Amino acid sequence: MNKVIQTVVDYAHRNHEQHVDTFKTFLRYPSISQDKAYQKQLEACADWLVLKMQRIGLENCQKIETNGHPIVYGDWLNAGDNQPTLLIYAHYDVQPIGDQTLWNTEPFEPTVLAGKLIARGTVDDKCGIWVNLTAIESILSVTDELPINIKLFFEGEEELGSPNVQTFVKQHKDLLSADSLIICDGPFSPKQPIIGYSVRGTIMGEVIVSGPPHDLHSGRYGGAVRNPIHHIADIISSLHDDDGYVAIEGFYDDILKMTERQRANLNRVWETIGKSVEDGAGVKTFWGQSMGTYAERTTSMPTLDVNGITGGHNGEGNKAIIPSQANFKVTIRLVPDQKPEVIWDHFVNHVMTFAGETVSIETKLLSYAYPFTMSDTGQEIEAIQSAFQSVVNKQALLLRHGGSLPIGGILQRELGIPTTMLGYGSGDHSHAPNEFIYFDDLQTAVDIAIHLFFNLGDVQ
Repeated sequence: MNKVIQTVVDYAHRNHEQHVDTFKTFLRYPSISQDKAYQKQLEACADWLVLKMQRIGLENCQKIETNGHPIVYGDWLNAGDNQPTLLIYAHYDVQPIGDQTLWNTEPFEPTVLAGKLIARGTVDDKCGIWVNLTAIESILSVTDELPINIKLFFEGEEELGSPNVQTFVKQHKDLLSADSLIICDGPFSPKQPIIGYSVRGTIMGEVIVSGPPHDLHSGRYGGAVRNPIHHIADIISSLHDDDGYVAIEGFYDDILKMTERQRANLNRVWETIGKSVEDGAGVKTFWGQSMGTYAERTTSMPTLDVNGITGGHNGEGNKAIIPSQANFKVTIRLVPDQKPEVIWDHFVNHVMTFAGETVSIETKLLSYAYPFTMSDTGQEIEAIQSAFQSVVNKQALLLRHGGSLPIGGILQRELGIPTTMLGYGSGDHSHAPNEFIYFDDLQTAVDIAIHLFFNLGDVQ
């Protein structure tokens, strides 16, 4: 290992306790973006971040207002034109705590129990900010300079679906211009490192079917007045064929298919993580197997799921009515090259074929995010792989994510730069009570970030 890198790593280890105390301070801010009652605390968290970035030696540190929650930005651009500029994204907002009685500790009082640091925001995604700042602080403390140019872009609305980020990025493209982007949000495991390279997009929508102007007595009108719940049942049953394919015209158009290399890599990943993922479903038999392997169906193919149905009487006992209205909500997952607006139009066209004189149908587009494919080869991937090899003596597997990340599609579409995903969250329960990160992995993550920065600067 290069002596400079070793000196920086040694510094980070000597100061680990102090760095963890800083992480705990960061975690104590209840920066919940979904609840306006926490607006002041979220703003205070952003202010703390700006001061922290200034103290460790970053420049141009600022809190930039948006129509929603502020963006926190800082940079260090003194490595010279011959060195690359890396843009790092993470988010400082967190999920609500949910039912506090389900927490074993106070959600915003970081507590170490059984090798876990428990607090809201530990893995999603304050670790993504803390790891990078700790690595940068360690390098600057030892060398007074960074091996590459760095820009930091920390968001406060990711848990809201990043509603104001696209406008911000469009207005600040010069500020965010870089040679590459690393999205520091997602899982991390030293036992088997993973690099995400593809993320599915999403559409969330609702269908409302209205019949009579008010609920009717089923004994008087049953058999004569169309029941909206029966009608949505017909619509829902039409959404898939017997094999599991989505039966909407045009749904599978414009799909970017995997290369043979990517397919082979997916199979290798599934040999390692597949059993634990499948066991987590808690079912004995899976659906739609004729469409492809489990891994293919949940990562590289688009899907459509009904998430909820509402209508009629849902209380105790029964109520003999024909309800005036019923609705259902859907989530559509998209794969690279599919466009949310096109797929939504296909969905609406399909649903509206069920409109008629007996009922009216309304559709609502609630939100959407673009799918995107990131780098699975190139300098950034090589630098990350080298960092993993140096620190944990393993290469990362390249993973296709089945979930969605709105900010990724926005940044890739607007900035047009090579993008890589590297999460530092080695824990679980990110949207649930008792969110935690494995305590012993904190320093490992910092070591990897240190190596990564030097690797990108070609300092071996």
